[in-house]
Amino acid sequence: MLLPRDSSDGRARTRGAHREGTAGSGYEMGEVQMCHTVYPWHSNHQGELSAGQLLTWIDTTACLAAERHAGFACVTASVDDIQIEETARIGQQICIKAKVNRAFNTSMEVGINVSVEDPQTNTQKHVCRAFSTYVAKPAGGKKVNLKPVKLQSPQDHLEYSLAAERRRIRLYHEVSYNNLMEDSCALYDPDWENDSNKVPTGSTCVESIELVLPPHANHQGNTFGGQIMAWMETVANISASRLCHTHAVLKSVDMFKFRGPSTVGDRLVFRAIVNNTFQKSVEVGVRVEAYNCEEWTKGKPRHINSAFLIYQALDADNQYIMFPRVKASTKDSIRRFRGAIARRKIRVARKYILSSKPEKPISHPWEKGNQAYLSYNNVATLTFLATSDGWELSNTKKTVKVYTHEENDILSIKVEMQVNLNASQAYLLLSDLGLRPQWDVHYLSCKVAETATDDDKIFYVTSPPVKQSKSRDFVVLMSRRSSCKDGDPYVIAVRSVTLASYPPTLEFLRSEVQCAGFLIYSCGKDECQVNYLNQLTSDMMPYIEENLTGWSNSIEETASSCIRFLETAKVYTTIL
Repeated sequence: MLLPRDSSDGRARTRGAHREGTAGSGYEMGEVQMCHTVYPWHSNHQGELSAGQLLTWIDTTACLAAERHAGFACVTASVDDIQIEETARIGQQICIKAKVNRAFNTSMEVGINVSVEDPQTNTQKHVCRAFSTYVAKPAGGKKVNLKPVKLQSPQDHLEYSLAAERRRIRLYHEVSYNNLMEDSCALYDPDWENDSNKVPTGSTCVESIELVLPPHANHQGNTFGGQIMAWMETVANISASRLCHTHAVLKSVDMFKFRGPSTVGDRLVFRAIVNNTFQKSVEVGVRVEAYNCEEWTKGKPRHINSAFLIYQALDADNQYIMFPRVKASTKDSIRRFRGAIARRKIRVARKYILSSKPEKPISHPWEKGNQAYLSYNNVATLTFLATSDGWELSNTKKTVKVYTHEENDILSIKVEMQVNLNASQAYLLLSDLGLRPQWDVHYLSCKVAETATDDDKIFYVTSPPVKQSKSRDFVVLMSRRSSCKDGDPYVIAVRSVTLASYPPTLEFLRSEVQCAGFLIYSCGKDECQVNYLNQLTSDMMPYIEENLTGWSNSIEETASSCIRFLETAKVYTTIL
């Protein structure tokens, strides 16, 4: 149900968060919901909600959630990539929900979900999901150490854990991009100078200036991040439209990163230009520079923001048009041209890895552009599996319990083991897959194939034959994460990847692991609970099918072997 609307501008009033001892609306601390009716002044000439207005509303709602948690004024530090899946039209209602997922000392992540409702048909559609990072900025400018987020539901715990992984991706994004840019030969197109039909990128250049006034800023005079994003989208849209000669539609955003503040009285100069085209989409880069009065006179700008926006365009038949190719003739335009290719590789990897579904290929290539996303997917998928509802106890034996879970024709198993060993020591032993052949008969050998970081490594594993078939081999990514605070589990996630240096051979039957690993919970100084999970693939079924039918106790026997190994082994691992 929509909230009461303000009759002046169609904006719904934000609900108060639920507080202990008060009659709240059911919303928790750090959670805000805001709804808007889309009026003509919010839309473009086609009657659709303008992307700039949507970005403004998203930032406003998320900022309110951040300030509710922090207790101070907050400013936008960055906005993760946004994929816009649906448009809203005049008369429809936009509903935005924002909630603080996790606080990291002085910054916090806010998760945002946006949907559109049609009051005439009573239907609701998903528009986009986004994650923003905010920093508290109290009067005086001193940094504030934020209080931890109070976790109440299983979903809260899940988002709290995944927020740490998303933070790793943000920190890794620039490294990933730089790695791809180093491979300049792979990004070179020999037809650049030969195609006479290409459009020079200079013809798409747009420059605009805005004066920051009090309505554009908070009570401390800092410009709203959402307002800057809206201005950026305006110039980027004009740039894309100049290339396709029709109205361009924003489809995604490549991470807004706020490099510095701007305040009331600043002059903001926006420069947009098309970097590259990819058949039915185009990337536009936008740079924002700020000047105060003195800087304006001296011509010394402050670079405060950059972003890359992806547009598409529709023809009269509502079909996506093909964009003309652009010509990169100067050193700077070639750099931007190649940079767009690198960012697209990252976007494609992120799209298909982070939203991977069973019908898609299990193994993704381990490449420079997707390592952070594969690592995130590895940990996130295991965490999601562990928190799924519907686990059924199928067998119990002393210190071992076996559970099964079935959903959408996918069978998963969970083995729960009680171990007399400190959780951190169990974590070190189990994360060294090189030690696994000592206790798991399904591992003939295991060696490190490639090391990305201390916490992310590729292993090459061989397994014995099953039912007179050939021996199997696996190339798997092991991603381990130490416990962040008391109560959090240690995570060791495993999934298959492809590695060029380890191609399939005739000697082995190349097999795949979709999702497997360990979650280790501390139960005291010298006691822990080890949960092993595996989302079974057709390659894994031969190893446990007799166990599932009652003809074997191989799962329980392997679990008992694991317990004996952990309780007797010395903490000496090759992974450190």
